[in-house]
Amino acid sequence: MDFSFSHLWSSMGIFAKLIVLTMGLMSTASLLVMFERIVVYMRSGSESVQFAEKMAKVLAGGDVAAAAASGLTKNVGHLGRTINAGLTAFRTAPANKDVAIESVARAMERQAAREVQNLKRGLGILATVASTAPFIGLLGTTMGIVNSFQQMAATGSGGLGTISGGISEALITTAFGLLVAIPAVMAFNFLQGWVDARSVDLSESSNEFLDVVTRHFAK
Repeated sequence: MDFSFSHLWSSMGIFAKLIVLTMGLMSTASLLVMFERIVVYMRSGSESVQFAEKMAKVLAGGDVAAAAASGLTKNVGHLGRTINAGLTAFRTAPANKDVAIESVARAMERQAAREVQNLKRGLGILATVASTAPFIGLLGTTMGIVNSFQQMAATGSGGLGTISGGISEALITTAFGLLVAIPAVMAFNFLQGWVDARSVDLSESSNEFLDVVTRHFAK
């Protein structure tokens, strides 16, 4: 019995081939999400660091009005977009201190929520692939073993040698399911951890900026 993949593929039934093709599509989708998210995260993280360095110099003297007029609005990353939302609210806020501070806080909170949601885009695909791929592979294995026993019953012959080929063909779908799921699980955990860390950064940076706004009104 030849247990090479080419032979197993040629001897697989239609159902098993559909299972393998489905997992191939799932694997391709998860890989595309992985690489796309990594590129997005690296670019957004780099832009956020550059924005933070420039804005820190502008806000060194506590002049929020100068920061609002600085024009740092392009390629500023998730952090920059969140702080810029606060600056926009500051420019349009009334002169009342409490109302202005509350308006700035709400604007940054809304934008931070949008940024976190944007950073999570595509992670649902990874979670779906990671959780369903093993079960899809197991479905193919189950159906393959059922077919093997049906063939054994039809031929009237028994023994491990009679059904070993069919069982090996069936088990390969489980192997494919695990090969697809394991990278997806690892990527999802890593990317989700990165998003969680950036969520904390956004919260801390928003609070720091709000402190600067508060000191500005206290002058």
